[in-house]
Amino acid sequence: ANNTAHTPGMATPNRKSVFADVRYQGVRAKAYDADGNEVEVETAEDEEQAIKLEETVELLLAAGYFRARIKTLSPFDKVVGGMTWCITASNVDLEVDLLFQENSTIKQKIALTEKIVGALNRMKCPLRLEPYQIQGLDFVHMYPVVQWLVKKTIETREESTQQIRRSALLEFGRNNETPDDKAFHEVVDNAKKSLGEIRDAYKPRRLFRAPRRAAGADEETCVHSTLLEYGRRYGLSRKPKAEGSDKKAALEKSLGGASEEEDAAAAEERRIAAIMKEMAESGGDAISSSAVGSIFGKQSAAISQLSEEYAAQQAARVGAESERVGGAAAHARALTGLEKRIEQSEKRRETLAAEHAEAETAYREAQARFTQLQQERAALDKETARLDSLEGDEANKPILAQLRSLVSLIEKLKQQEQQFKATCESEAGKLQERIDRFKGLGVQVNDIDDERTKAIQKQFEEESKRLQKARMTAARRNREIAALMRKIDDVPSRAELSQYQRRFVELYEQVSAKLRETKQYFTLYNTLHDTKLYMEKEVTLLNSIHDNFTKAMATPASKEEFLKQFQNIVNGIKANKSKVDEKQTKEKAARDKLSDAYLDLVEKERQYFKSVKEYEMECAKNEVLLSKLKK
Repeated sequence: ANNTAHTPGMATPNRKSVFADVRYQGVRAKAYDADGNEVEVETAEDEEQAIKLEETVELLLAAGYFRARIKTLSPFDKVVGGMTWCITASNVDLEVDLLFQENSTIKQKIALTEKIVGALNRMKCPLRLEPYQIQGLDFVHMYPVVQWLVKKTIETREESTQQIRRSALLEFGRNNETPDDKAFHEVVDNAKKSLGEIRDAYKPRRLFRAPRRAAGADEETCVHSTLLEYGRRYGLSRKPKAEGSDKKAALEKSLGGASEEEDAAAAEERRIAAIMKEMAESGGDAISSSAVGSIFGKQSAAISQLSEEYAAQQAARVGAESERVGGAAAHARALTGLEKRIEQSEKRRETLAAEHAEAETAYREAQARFTQLQQERAALDKETARLDSLEGDEANKPILAQLRSLVSLIEKLKQQEQQFKATCESEAGKLQERIDRFKGLGVQVNDIDDERTKAIQKQFEEESKRLQKARMTAARRNREIAALMRKIDDVPSRAELSQYQRRFVELYEQVSAKLRETKQYFTLYNTLHDTKLYMEKEVTLLNSIHDNFTKAMATPASKEEFLKQFQNIVNGIKANKSKVDEKQTKEKAARDKLSDAYLDLVEKERQYFKSVKEYEMECAKNEVLLSKLKK
C-alpha cells in the first residue's frame, strides 16, 4: 500500500491521493514512475484477448497439459508452460534448453520467449510469432501457434503409440501365438497330412511286371505295355480319315463285310491280350527253370524238372483262361488285388497308428521335459544375473575373494578325501589278497599279522578322526559362507541404489514444490495483512482529521496547531516510506544477486549436459574405431 498523503489545498504531481481508493471505481494496473514509485494506471480489458485466453487454456487441457487448471498461475505461466510442454512432447531434436520455471523474472521470461521462437523456427512452424507478442500476451496471435503445437503433439503421441504397439506385437509373436494362429497352424498341418495321404493313396502303383523287351520292339508297344503295367488300358489311336472313307465304310457294311476300323480294333485287342499274357506269365505265380536255377545255383535236377512241369501246367491254365471272355477274369483279378491292397493298407494303417501313438507320447514327454528345462534355465539365468550384479559391486570384492578361497579349499579337501578312500581301498585289497594267500598255505593269519592289523586299525581310527574333523571344519566354513551370502543379499545392488536415489530425488522435488507453494501463500498472506494494517491506519487518520477539522478551523491558534500536527504526521509518514523504500531496494538487490547466481548455475548445468553428450558421442566413435581396428 502507498502511505503518501498531501495536505488540504495542495496537489502533489504524480502522487496518489489518500482519497483515491474511495472515489475511483475503474480497472487499475500496476506501473512504476521514473523515481521507482508504484503508481496506478487505468487499463481497458480486451474481450477478444480474454476469449482467446480461455480457448488457449481449453486447448492445452484437451492436449493433456493439466497444470493450466491451477487458478493461482498467471496467464503467462499457463500459456508459455503449455507451449514448452508441447515442444518437449513433440520429440523434435532441438539444440535449445527450454527450462521453464513459474514466477520467473523479466530477464528469464525474455530469454525463454526467444528460445521458444527459435524452437518454432527449427520445427518449421508455418505461423510466425515474435517474442514481444509472447511477452505482451497477445493471445490472438498466440492461439494459432498453440493450436499447431497441440496438433503436432497429438500426432507424435499417435506415432509413438503405434510404434510401441508394433514392438509389443513383435515381441509377443516371437515366443507366443494367438488362438487364431494356433488354429490356423493346426488346420495347415492337418491339410498337409491329408494331402500326403491322398497322394499316397492315388499315386500310380505297378500291378503287373512286363518281361524284358526285345531289342527290336517298337515305341508304341513299349508305351502300351508300360501303361498296362500300372493298370491303364487305352485303345488304338485313331488316324485322320481320308476323303471318301465314310462312303467306303458304308459300302463295306452294306456288303456284309467288316470295316478296316473294326479289323484294326480287333488286332489291337489281340495284341493287348498277348501283352497281358506275357505279363501274367512274368508277374504271376509261374516259376521258370532259369529263376529256380539262379536261386539254387543249378545244383538240383529234381527241382528243375518239377519247375518245368509246373510251368507247363501254368501255361496251359493261362491259355485256357485267355480263351474265355477276358472281362470277367480281369475283373476278378482286379478285385482280388484290390482286396489284398485294402488288407495290406489296413495293417499298415494300424501299424502307423501304433507308431503315431508312441511318437505322440514320446513327443509329449519330451515337450514336458523341454518346458521343465526352460524353467530351470530361466531360474539359472536369473540367479547368474544376480550373482554377476553382486560380483560387479566394489564393496563385495573382498567377500567374493574369501568365498573363492573357501570353495577352492573345500574342493581340495574333497579331492584328498577321494584319494584317501582310493588308497585305503587299494591297501585293503592288497591285504585281503595276502590273507587269502596265507590261508591257502595253511598259516594262521591272526597270529602273524596281529600287530600289523592293530597298526592299520589305529591308523584307520586316526584317519577317521581327521576326516570327521575336516567335515566339521567344512560344515563351519559352509555356515560362514551362508552367513556371508546373507550379508551380501542384505547389501543393495547398484540398480537398487540408483532406484532408491531416483525415488528420493522425486520425493525431494515434490516436497520442494510444496514448500515453495506454501512460502508463496505465506508471503501473500503477510503482504495482504500489512496492506490491511496500513489501510486501517490510513482510515483512522482520515477519520481523526475529519472529526477535528471543524474545531481546528474555529480560531487561528487552533488552526495553526492543527497544521503543525498535520505536518508532523506527514513527515512521519515520509520517514516510514523512506525506510520501506530502502528495505525494498536492499531486497531487490539481494534478489537480483541470487537471480544472477541461479542463471550462472543453470548455464553451468547446460554446459555440463552438453559436455556429457559430446563425451558419449566421442566414446561411441572410439568404440566404432576400435571395432574396425580389431577387424
